Amino acid sequence: MSSHHIIREKQEPALYIHQLGDFNEEYLGQLLEWSPTLIVSEAVYEKAISMGLKVDAVVTLNAQAAFQENTKVISARTEELDAVLDYLIAEQYPAVNVIDTKSNLRELGSYIDALNIVVFTTTEKAYAIKSGFKVWKPKGSIFKIEVLSYFETSNLRQEENGDFTVINDGFVEFSFNTEYLFISELL
Repeated sequence: MSSHHIIREKQEPALYIHQLGDFNEEYLGQLLEWSPTLIVSEAVYEKAISMGLKVDAVVTLNAQAAFQENTKVISARTEELDAVLDYLIAEQYPAVNVIDTKSNLRELGSYIDALNIVVFTTTEKAYAIKSGFKVWKPKGSIFKIEVLSYFETSNLRQEENGDFTVINDGFVEFSFNTEYLFISELL
């Protein structure tokens, strides 16, 4: 007996590769595992094709750029990332994973209500959480938390360098009064 997986379009987060840098190919493979809609910046396009990836769309500032047949072009006026997020919201995607060289999540704050955004860099995974967020983590896991306001948490200890370390295997829960808290985990 074979098993068949039926993936509904837009059920998986889209994947946007803004800058690949030294991103781990194993992590990239995991993000591509369920065949998400793959969008790349024009700067990454040739590399993605050379890696054998099926690119669904390319975001470009150059309206005359030519790409493979059946590759959608997303025109950007100023910021490629903004153009991609606007496109995904218009197409009613619920979530996107972004690969970039830096996690500029706070700059994306205006999109967080409309789209679940996770930014991956070579070293971390960053995302915004709402109060009451709870996640299971093994002892010793490290969070980086952008402390903009008071928050409470269980099972975390703040280190001298500002990182937060999970004290015991188990759930870590966050509560705070602001709309979001920006956190990242080391990969």
